[in-house]
Amino acid sequence: MAEEQQRRVESAVDHMVKGLEREQIRKMQGKMFRCSADCCDNDTASMQQVHNCIERCHAPLAQAQSLVTNELERFQDRLARCTMHCNDKARDAFDAGSKEPQVKVQLETCITQCVDDHMNLIPSMTRKLKDTLTTTAK
Repeated sequence: MAEEQQRRVESAVDHMVKGLEREQIRKMQGKMFRCSADCCDNDTASMQQVHNCIERCHAPLAQAQSLVTNELERFQDRLARCTMHCNDKARDAFDAGSKEPQVKVQLETCITQCVDDHMNLIPSMTRKLKDTLTTTAK
């Protein structure tokens, strides 16, 4: 993918992840640590009970982090497939006799369209993740 296009996507995804971390994940982390501390304050619990309690406290955060990771992987896979399609089209055009400068322009145009299409998906992906994280945090 062209460097400029890659930077656009990375910047947008980074902004999304930082927002999710600040608005949802950090609150979940605080809740997890307070919950874990409460588990440790139970003087009558066995070591195994404390361990199980802490595991229960960590589960929502682990689930949330996994959800975000999986969603980002799906996004990256879709974008990679789109750019691979552009590369295939460029190779086919070159094999069909198109000149290199013309093929480069077609490739850049196609990749820019892929990036634009995927940039347009980020707001809905963000909303979906926020909604799911809010539900998971409860």
